[in-house]
Amino acid sequence: QAQLVESGGGSVQAGGSLRLSCVAVGDIYSTKCMGWFRQAPGKEPQGVAGIYTGGRGAYYGDSVKGRFTISKDNAKKTVYLQMDSLKPEDTAMYYCAADDCLTIEWWLLRPPAINKARGQGTQVTVSS
Repeated sequence: QAQLVESGGGSVQAGGSLRLSCVAVGDIYSTKCMGWFRQAPGKEPQGVAGIYTGGRGAYYGDSVKGRFTISKDNAKKTVYLQMDSLKPEDTAMYYCAADDCLTIEWWLLRPPAINKARGQGTQVTVSS
């Protein structure tokens, strides 16, 4: 059964960095879009960053542009999210997800729950 396994969350002070990893188990990596969503308590899910697994191209949510970088390792079926210059407002549960998509921008605007696969989430906490 296809699944996504996240790691790398934790607690950090504002201005610090964290790197999240998402390993695809099974054939889910063959889907077109893979990336990250986040949800803070009491707030709606938000698309963070996405990448094409079978090609080139990435897209970022406005709130993380210039601070976060998404990348992939096809041999390891792994997508990474390098988060720099973290802010307290980045505090959330971060979920990896994967699905077919028309464009990454469109994919990030969809509710993450409808993806073919979604991980259990990893908590990121940024203190001021």
